[in-house]
Amino acid sequence: MLGLGNIAKKVFGTANDRKIKAARPLIEKVNDLEPEFEKLTDAQIKDRTEALAKRAMGGESLDDLLPEAFANCREAARRTLGLRAFDTQLMGALFLHQGNVAEQKTGEGKTLTASFAAYLNALTGRGVHIVTVNEYLVKRDAEWMGKVFGALGLTTGYIYSGMPDDAKRAAYACDVTYATNNELGFDYLRDNMKSELSDLYQKQHNFAIVDEVDSILIDEARTPLIISGPSEDRSDLYVTIDGVIPSLREEHYELDEKTRNVTFTDDGIEFLEEQLRARELLEEGMTLYDPESTSIVHHVNQGLRAHKLFARDKDYIVRDNEVVLIDEFTGRMMAGRRLGDGLHQAIEAKEGVDIKPENITLASVTFQNYFRLYDKLAGMTGTALTEEEEFSQIYGLGVVEVPTNVPVARVDEDDAVYRTQQEKYAAMIEKVKEAHERGQPCLVGTTSIEKSEMLSQLLTAEGITHNVLNARQHEQEAQIVGDAGKLGAVTIATNMAGRGTDIQLGGNVELRVLEALAADPDGDPVAIRERITAETADEKKKVLEAGGLYVLASERHESRRIDNQLRGRSGRQGDPGRSSFFLSLEDDLMRIFGSERLEKVLTSLGLKEGEAIVHPWVNKSLERAQAKVEGRNFDIRKQLLKFDDVMNEQRKVIFGQRRDIMEAEDLHEIAQDMREQVVDDLIDQYMPPNTYADQWDSHGFYAAVIEQLGVDVPIIAWLEEDGVDEEVVRERLMEATDKLMAEKAEAFGPENMRNIEKQLLLQTIDAKWREHLLTLEHLRSVVGFRGYAQRDPLNEYKNESFQLFEGMLDSLRADVTQKLSRIKPLSEEEQQQMIQQMLAQQRAAQGEGQRATDPAPQPAVAPPADGNPTAGFDENDPATWGSPGRNDPCPCGSGEKFKRCHGRLT
Repeated sequence: MLGLGNIAKKVFGTANDRKIKAARPLIEKVNDLEPEFEKLTDAQIKDRTEALAKRAMGGESLDDLLPEAFANCREAARRTLGLRAFDTQLMGALFLHQGNVAEQKTGEGKTLTASFAAYLNALTGRGVHIVTVNEYLVKRDAEWMGKVFGALGLTTGYIYSGMPDDAKRAAYACDVTYATNNELGFDYLRDNMKSELSDLYQKQHNFAIVDEVDSILIDEARTPLIISGPSEDRSDLYVTIDGVIPSLREEHYELDEKTRNVTFTDDGIEFLEEQLRARELLEEGMTLYDPESTSIVHHVNQGLRAHKLFARDKDYIVRDNEVVLIDEFTGRMMAGRRLGDGLHQAIEAKEGVDIKPENITLASVTFQNYFRLYDKLAGMTGTALTEEEEFSQIYGLGVVEVPTNVPVARVDEDDAVYRTQQEKYAAMIEKVKEAHERGQPCLVGTTSIEKSEMLSQLLTAEGITHNVLNARQHEQEAQIVGDAGKLGAVTIATNMAGRGTDIQLGGNVELRVLEALAADPDGDPVAIRERITAETADEKKKVLEAGGLYVLASERHESRRIDNQLRGRSGRQGDPGRSSFFLSLEDDLMRIFGSERLEKVLTSLGLKEGEAIVHPWVNKSLERAQAKVEGRNFDIRKQLLKFDDVMNEQRKVIFGQRRDIMEAEDLHEIAQDMREQVVDDLIDQYMPPNTYADQWDSHGFYAAVIEQLGVDVPIIAWLEEDGVDEEVVRERLMEATDKLMAEKAEAFGPENMRNIEKQLLLQTIDAKWREHLLTLEHLRSVVGFRGYAQRDPLNEYKNESFQLFEGMLDSLRADVTQKLSRIKPLSEEEQQQMIQQMLAQQRAAQGEGQRATDPAPQPAVAPPADGNPTAGFDENDPATWGSPGRNDPCPCGSGEKFKRCHGRLT
């Protein structure tokens, strides 16, 4: 019997159905315009873009321009790529333009879909960013769709790590820019460490379309992006503590796999204290509960986590004497990404590789708060509905399931649950053998490198030729995925399999053409393409007859989306296909989340070895377990965001102040306001309100004025005068400090004084912000203990971080005022020495900061234009630099202006 909700859906349709229905009239309008746009010449297509852009910039809404813009873009794509967009692709583009997540199944052409929404929104002249998960896809999509945008008269750029500064700024200035989420986030942080407006990469955040949006905005949302610098090297401590951890017994710690948490028991603490005293890390008479032991406790906890929670070839691999993390959701290596709080160093000690120093945070941002900077955000993926609530709550994004162009013909079988992993793998190998014999290509999904290699050994033992795709073979990803749909192909893959690259039945024509051209450079490209297209069509026909791609999954992932992604590799664009999940009670998900009940069911059914239970109820039970895990992970991300939102408000204030300072022509008034505030603070401190003159601290006031304001005025005499009050003292102090700064401005010259004020302000803000971030990190690490006192840790964090922020602003004003009061003109030799020293400090700080988190640091100075410095030029001797003007070419031969190279003041 149908429930009321189901009856209502049958009568009125779901919310998704109503959105699809509302979109159809607009798509019909685009189709009605198609004959008109087919008659346009190539030049007229560009002219139409120009006309649409004028209307958009003139105030006409993009919604009104949409039918014409989509018709124009469809025609450009048809001419340049030979692809006529399906109505469902136009529908997806419409939902993207409206600021939604468009869920489109694998093979439905998300790359082309995004180009329509990007084109429409680029007409405003404010730029569009298309975001994807790796640099291969960034380059591929930019070059592929760049042909369409070029035919429409728009510019296309793409961002990659290690890109020269000028090229990167040019790419960001394009109408449409492709980039990875990591590069966008890091460039945002780098921009907020710059001191010149002309050096900025990202001038505005207008509209972002995020491809694989579930991976970027959900899976990676727990890990903030951090630019950091090195701290003290404590390698010996990590190695010594790592020697203790393996000697722990099971009663020494408690492991909770559900929450991925591990803690020491009381017995474990006692054992540790003995071991640490023996290694002279803990003094006699001291315990791990003493305040002085805080650092040691932190390190032993991280050592325990490294050994008990992080497994080699699952969470990380060791490559070239380096620990490289593996993304649990995609199976890809995350080169350059490091775990914080000393955990990465603990894993390095465990694996016996070189231990890199811990880092100090210079700037950080979460993906959640970075992407919320955009005026409009949209996303695409094949799997989003299971995370609809999170997209809505965190990002304000709706999720719309776009219908497929051709109905899905894949058969999704019920899960088969076996008692042991051995039985499960035996059943999988048998199914692969059957499919292989009839020529049906198989994709075997695993959750770790270790399991993919174990399955590979089993297939090798059976004499079945196959490919393995995991983080070790990531360079061959496109090639392996391109071959996965060939007749009789068997591919074992971790979760990385083909996100962004479709598995095409019969093989990938484009990849095979490129291979053939590489093997025969003198061959006729047209003839080669025709031959390969015919061969692939024949092979596809045989694969279709064999049943299409067969996906076999070796276990369920914590997230239903990852399972759906694996299933979605099969059955693209109406192709037949099949998917099966093989599970055992020994799998992590089954073992951790309630396999006891299932084991009783299996026992009562009297299953023999090698038999499985297959029933829709099992699927439902597993989905409920997965939903619980997803809910827990969502709560973790929500909690992270609540804490980061506190910092984000402060980050916006600081970054906004930096931007105002960089844009300002004259900072005299800002510096004067800061002096006034410092004067007010001094008066409040030494002449407190509602006190008598004999209670004022005149000697302390005098010393503080010299220290803070740099003026020697008769404060003591002033305070002994009759009728003197706070207002009189304030006026006299401001007059004295204004006079001092006017003298300095005259001595330095107006332009130099403006530059000095700007650089001092920016340097001081950056230094204070770095200190503040470190303080907030420490506060965050301990504030959770306030819960034991029945106080809400989040509220405590908000209150204390606000007080710390106010204190930081007060000390910022005091520092800037003090530094400005102490500057004095230097001789030419002193100036050059100071410039050289500051340049060296800046290069060291910025260079180390980028190396700590980003595998491709930017050069501090642009490479020489001709490689030829001025004769006699010595990098380390300013006396050999001559006396170039600030706007003259730098004598080092870089091609940069002197003021932006060796003549920089910072």
